[in-house]
Amino acid sequence: MKLLLFYFYLLVAGIRFALDWLNMRHRDKAHDPLPAVFAGQIDEERLRHSDAYALAGDRLGLVKEGITVVLVLLFLFSGLLPWYDQLISAWTGSFILGGLYFFALLTLVQMLVKIPFSLYQNFVLEERFGFNRMSFKLWLADLLKAFLVETVLFTLLVGGTLWLIEKLPQSWWLWVWGFWGGMTLFLLYLSPYLIEPLFFKFTPLAKPELEEEVRELLQKAGVQAGKVQQVDASRRNSHSNAYFTGIGKVKRVVLFDTLIEQLSDKELLAVLAHELGHWRCGHLRQRLIKSQLVTLLSCWIAFTVLNSNVLPGWLGLNELSFAGQVFLLGWLVSLFGFFWTPIGSWWSRRQERQADQFAIDLVGGGRELASGLVKLARENLSSLFPHPLYVAIYYSHPPLVERVLWLEKGKRAN
Repeated sequence: MKLLLFYFYLLVAGIRFALDWLNMRHRDKAHDPLPAVFAGQIDEERLRHSDAYALAGDRLGLVKEGITVVLVLLFLFSGLLPWYDQLISAWTGSFILGGLYFFALLTLVQMLVKIPFSLYQNFVLEERFGFNRMSFKLWLADLLKAFLVETVLFTLLVGGTLWLIEKLPQSWWLWVWGFWGGMTLFLLYLSPYLIEPLFFKFTPLAKPELEEEVRELLQKAGVQAGKVQQVDASRRNSHSNAYFTGIGKVKRVVLFDTLIEQLSDKELLAVLAHELGHWRCGHLRQRLIKSQLVTLLSCWIAFTVLNSNVLPGWLGLNELSFAGQVFLLGWLVSLFGFFWTPIGSWWSRRQERQADQFAIDLVGGGRELASGLVKLARENLSSLFPHPLYVAIYYSHPPLVERVLWLEKGKRAN
C-alpha cells in the first residue's frame, strides 16, 4: 500500500504539472481576434504583457508546487513522519498538547517555506509588472499580524477540537462538526469588526453621490447592508475588487479604492450588481450549507477511519499517534479531492453565469458589466486565452472573452 500511495501521489502531481505546462504552451499559439468591446482597452502589446505576467506567475507556481511535492515525499515516505511523531510524543504525554505541538510546528514550517515566495511575488514579480505598492515594512507588519491572528484561531480551533475528541471519544465527530460550524458563523460576525481592520483601513465612500447610487442599487436588489465602505487596497497593490463581508446585521459592501479609480460609476455599479446576484441567487447560502454538509461527512469518515486504526499500516508503520493519523488522512483526502476539482469549478462557473444574468436584469443590460470586466482585465493583466481543459478543471469563472461575448449578447443563464 505504501508503494501504491507513493505512485498515486506522483501521478496526481504529474497531472497537475502537465495541466500547467499545457496552459502555458497554449498562450504561444495564434488565437482569434479579440471582440470589439476590447478595442481601445487591450491591444497586441497589452496582450503580450498580460501573457508575460501570467507566464511569470505560472513559473513561480511550478517552483512552489515542485518544492511542495519534494517536501511531502520526504516527510511521508523517507521515515520523517514516524520520527517526528515520536519526537512530539516524547515532549508531552498530553493528548491535547501533543496534537497542538504536532500541527503547530508543521504549520510554522509551511509558513517559513512560503515567506521567500511571498517576498518574490510582491517585490520582484509584482514590482516588475507595476502592481506592487507595498513597502517592506508594511509587508512585515502584515506577516506578523497574520501570524498572531492565525495563532489565536489555530489554538482555539485545534485545541477545542482535540478537547472534544478526548472528552467524547464515542461521538466526537458530531460535536466537532457543531463546534466548527459555530466557529464559522462566529468568525463571519467577528471578521468585519476585529480581523479585517487589522490589515485595511475602512472609510465611507469618498464620492457621496456614488454611495447614494450604491444604496439605490441595494434597495432595488432587495439586499440590506449596514455600511457601504471603501478600503485602502492601493497601499499594497493596484489590483481591484468588490465584495460583501459579514452576515446578518453586520453585512456590509466593501469597494477597493483601486476599483473606484479604474471604473466609471455605471461600470462599478454593474460589477456590484454581479456580487449582489450571488447574494440574491442564494449562492452564499448554498456554499455555506454545502461546506457544512461536507464537513459533517468528513467528520464521520474521519471518526470511522481513525477508530479502525488502519492508516499506520498503509505507510508500513506499526503505530502512529492520533495527530499523525489525522495528518495522513488529511493528505489522502486532499489527494483524492483533486478529482472533485472539475465538478466544483463547473458549479462555480454556473453560479457566475447566474450572477451575471442577475446583473443584466438589475442594471438593464450587460454592456456596462462587460466594459467594466474588460477594464479590470487590462488593469490586472488577466490572461485572456487559457487552455479549455485547464478552464474545465480549475476556472471558477468563465474565461473572460467568452464571458464578455455572452454579456454583450445578453443571453439568459441556464
